[in-house]
Amino acid sequence: MGSMQSEHLDESNAWGLSLQTLDREELERFGGILDQRPASLHGRTVGTMLAERLLLVRTREGWTAPLKANAAQRAFERRRGRENIVLKARQMGMTTWAAARFFLKTITQPGTLTLQVAHTQEAAEEIFRIVYRFLDWLPEELREGALRTSRANVRQIVFPEMDSQYRVVSAGDRNAGRGLTVQNLHCSELARWPGDPGETLAGLRAALAPGAELILESTPDGVGGCFHEEWQKAGETGMVRHFFPWWKERRYRAEAVDAASLTDEERNLMTRHRLDAEQIGYRRRIRTNFRGLAKQEYAEDESGCFLASGDSVFELAAIEARMMDAPEPNERRRNGELEVWLPPLQGKQYLVAVDPSGGGSDGDYSAAQVLDMEMGMQCAEFAGHVGGLELAWLVTRLATEYNGAWLVVERNNHGSGVLALAETVCGYGRVYRQGGQSGWLTTSLSRPAMLGQLGAGLVERPELFMSRRFLGECRSFVRQVDGGSGARGGMHDDLVMAMAIGLGARRELLG
Repeated sequence: MGSMQSEHLDESNAWGLSLQTLDREELERFGGILDQRPASLHGRTVGTMLAERLLLVRTREGWTAPLKANAAQRAFERRRGRENIVLKARQMGMTTWAAARFFLKTITQPGTLTLQVAHTQEAAEEIFRIVYRFLDWLPEELREGALRTSRANVRQIVFPEMDSQYRVVSAGDRNAGRGLTVQNLHCSELARWPGDPGETLAGLRAALAPGAELILESTPDGVGGCFHEEWQKAGETGMVRHFFPWWKERRYRAEAVDAASLTDEERNLMTRHRLDAEQIGYRRRIRTNFRGLAKQEYAEDESGCFLASGDSVFELAAIEARMMDAPEPNERRRNGELEVWLPPLQGKQYLVAVDPSGGGSDGDYSAAQVLDMEMGMQCAEFAGHVGGLELAWLVTRLATEYNGAWLVVERNNHGSGVLALAETVCGYGRVYRQGGQSGWLTTSLSRPAMLGQLGAGLVERPELFMSRRFLGECRSFVRQVDGGSGARGGMHDDLVMAMAIGLGARRELLG
């Protein structure tokens, strides 16, 4: 081992970490406190300190050097939970950091099995080289003692004295995780896994031990698919979301642009994210080199980076522009299911449009849109897995709050039951009727007209739409092979349909 690491390890510190004292007892002591943040480390975890003092990596220039956490890695450590999902731009160092964290847990916590799953065989081999470099540069006393290996090949390292092992496999391995009990699982570039990623991930999750740590990590690769679904539902599952745009990487800079040449979009970006002229110069370069893929490969926002393809029903440029300017809700209720931008004003009339679902925890949401009758302005929005009487009470109370608003419920499928409950059990009287029958009927004739009106509104009056959730659904609302339209596979269109119903009913009510 070179003197460079010796000097790095022998720095005086409150923890007394040195090459001479690292034995099994010392390793296990660190293993019990990896996530602690003592005052002497100024906000860093013990694990971060240990990684930076003990592990070496290969730099982009080809040198071997001590690992030093970058901005994205430090941000991940600050917010990390037991289950994490990481959406990122290219080359942010998250795979290396996941490997470092899990390697330390493997060598300091007896009985640990760590599994990293890459999207290709080549990527798995590269990850294993990172991990093996960690091992190869450890102090000789450890490698010949507590961390002596019985196997260190075929992307598997076994530490018999610690009863621990580290495995790296590709997602194409159909037996990955089978028969194992895994304490640490890192799924790398999940958006690009071959075959059926959802089925593979479900099998890996089944192998997780109680209390296991999970990291799902990827650059985006289009709307829909396993990774996008996991990102969308993270709020429900309790998984911690981490988003790292390209400017988190300090190396992403180029020649500074002239201030006079800045566009309104660039000025807005600089103001919102405190970017400088050299970062805008880099942004122009990647947009020239990657063209349409720039937003995907070098992510800037959590929704726009999931590129929709050219079969979108609505005008994507208008949607993305509005997503940049859409305001945050003034109020969130029901754990974020109900978002409110504009409260009811005295004397104003409103409409509550509802697209009901069955209410189960899987499948479609029930959705409701609250619109100002005069302008068609979106005032509030609900999306949640409720149905039946619970949904009837929720939307009638919302309609009552908004000055006794018109209640427009789609009567197709589950809607007929919700309508009956709203009128009878909830006693709500101002229910929209169509052709003498309660509720709105979406048909093969009315649906294209509803969606056409919505599409025109998104282009002509984008300021009427407040919700990024709704706009995100608009991005993934596509033309389908049978000639129809709807949500891309794995996505939802409930908010889109509720809005289309609301706009259609408003037009009829206003005559």
